[in-house]
Amino acid sequence: MIYLDKHFQRHWAGKNLFREAGLLEGEIFRVIKNRRTFRFKIAGKSYFAKVHHGVGWGEIFKNIIMFKKPVVSARNEYECILRLEKLGIDTMKIAAFGEKGKNPAKKESFIITEELTNVVSVEDICKDWKNDPAEFLFKKALIEHLAEVSRILHQNRIIHRDYYICHFLLDISKRTKNIVPQKIRTYLIDLHRAQILTKRSFRWIVKDIGGLWFSAMDAGLTKTDRFRFMKIYSGKTLRDLIQNDSKFWNKVQTRAERMYRKEFLRKEGEH
Repeated sequence: MIYLDKHFQRHWAGKNLFREAGLLEGEIFRVIKNRRTFRFKIAGKSYFAKVHHGVGWGEIFKNIIMFKKPVVSARNEYECILRLEKLGIDTMKIAAFGEKGKNPAKKESFIITEELTNVVSVEDICKDWKNDPAEFLFKKALIEHLAEVSRILHQNRIIHRDYYICHFLLDISKRTKNIVPQKIRTYLIDLHRAQILTKRSFRWIVKDIGGLWFSAMDAGLTKTDRFRFMKIYSGKTLRDLIQNDSKFWNKVQTRAERMYRKEFLRKEGEH
C-alpha cells in the first residue's frame, strides 16, 4: 500500500520508495531495534519520519503473551491519523506512507508527516503551574478541550495507549490572553501504538485516562479542575458521576497514582 502527497510524488517519481525512505537521514529522536524516528528536510520543508523494519516473531509472540496487540508496521499510525481527521481531531498531516510484505514479522513500512510549527507541548505549558498558576480562563479552556478530545476518542473506540499530556501540542500561533475553549487548538501526536477497537473497552479506557491523569499530577490541578474534566468527558453532572461512575474514576485515580509512584521511584534511582 502506498500514499504520496504531491510533493513526494514529484520528489520520488520513478524511484524505489522503500529504498528512498531507508536512505533518509536527519535529526534522530528515537531508535529501537526495528524502528527509527527522525526529523529531516526536503527542498527546505521539514518532516518527521518513522521507518519500520520487520519486528520478528519473538516480538509478536511476546506481545500476544502479554495480551497486547503487536505493532508490526506504520499502518497503525496511518489509519489512526485518517480516523482522527474524520472525527475533526487535529493531528499530524500525512505526507507519505508505504507498507509491503505479507509476513507480519517481516513487514517493511514508513510514514512521513509534516512538521508541526508554532506549537508547544501541553506538558511544557503546565510544568510550572504549581509555582506560577495559569490564568484561570486559559486553564479552564485547556482542561475542557482535553476532556472533549478524550470523550470523542473513546466514544469512537479509539485508544491511544501512550495518552499523556506531552503528546498534545498546543497551537500558540494565535494565542490570546482572553482565550476561550473554542479557540484552543491542540494536535494529538505519537499514534504509533494507538488502536481502533471493535467495541469499547473499560480496561483500555481506564489505562488511557489514567495515563493522562498521571501525566498532569505535577501541574497543580485542584479538585475543581479534575471535576471539570470528569463532567465534560462523561457529559454527566457531578451528582451522576458520584452515583454511577465512581468505579471508573476510582480505577483511573488508582492507576494514575501507581504510575506516579513508579515514575518517582525511577527518578529517585537515577540520582
